[in-house]
Amino acid sequence: MTATPAAATQKTKAPLPAITPHTPALAKPKLALKGKVVVIDPGHNGGNFRHPEIINKQVDVLTQWKACDTTGTATNDGYSEAAFTWDVSNRLARILRSKGATVKLTRTSNTGVGPCVTQRAAIGNKAKANAAISIHGDGAPAKAHGFHIIMPKKIKGPVDPVVGASKQLGLDVRNAFHAGTGLPYSTYIGKNALDYRSDLGGLNLSTVPKIFIECGNMRNASEAAKFKSAAFRQRIAEALAKGISTYLT
Repeated sequence: MTATPAAATQKTKAPLPAITPHTPALAKPKLALKGKVVVIDPGHNGGNFRHPEIINKQVDVLTQWKACDTTGTATNDGYSEAAFTWDVSNRLARILRSKGATVKLTRTSNTGVGPCVTQRAAIGNKAKANAAISIHGDGAPAKAHGFHIIMPKKIKGPVDPVVGASKQLGLDVRNAFHAGTGLPYSTYIGKNALDYRSDLGGLNLSTVPKIFIECGNMRNASEAAKFKSAAFRQRIAEALAKGISTYLT
């Protein structure tokens, strides 16, 4: 009888080492505006109309005397400029803070009064802002439309050293605003959406680069409809943030 050969020895390969997937740490968002200070001035205030004795008080803006503040304008159906600027300003503040900027607003609610234009300038100066912007909506005749930037002139005053920087801020914001919102340049004031003035206390008294923006005409039906849209106000804030960021970086 033939012997049955022994069963072949089964070769067992050593198990491969376990592969541990490498999970990189989540990258922290780049805070491009860290260390920068921005002051946002939401034009007017929701309670101004209740206190004419305060807002009509005359203050010295160096080139003339003007009212402490005004009530601002509104759309034809009553959406106020003060409410519009307050909403846009807070949206803008959130975006800039997410980029690392320190942001200060010149008022803390839309139910108060003022502050006077002189105080609004002083807030930016005290903060030593790298950029300051005053946000408005215009109240021009209904057929007029478009946005414009207001920049300071030299007046032999505190604003003179920052007139050049303010112009650059204005150009950067104009370009970003136009591209981001699709709104046209103003048809009724300025040239290429740029206007230079020496009668605004918020500019004349500023020692930091500062501009005003009239985001459009609240009396124009098309622009009023846009301004009443929360989604469009967000577009405005994003465009303003891009312009300010371009200037600061």
